[in-house]
Amino acid sequence: MSEKRKYKKRYCKYCEAKIDFMDYKEVASLRFSLSERYKIMPRRLTGNCKRHQDMISVVIKRARAAALVPYTVTRKKVVTNPFENLK
Repeated sequence: MSEKRKYKKRYCKYCEAKIDFMDYKEVASLRFSLSERYKIMPRRLTGNCKRHQDMISVVIKRARAAALVPYTVTRKKVVTNPFENLK
């Protein structure tokens, strides 16, 4: 029989920081919720609560519409750290 794997409980970092509002213009704060191909990361990987995950998805979609974050990245143009030039 296989043993049960014990995973570390993930906590919502936005709840800990008591964030009630997110702005789509702050692209640097969105980097924790985007993958290297600029896809929205799921809750089970980021540890966000449902309320903040919904907020993040709306903010990322607004940033994409404003051309601050790209919609897709081709496989040839994937970089290891996409947010290094946002400092």
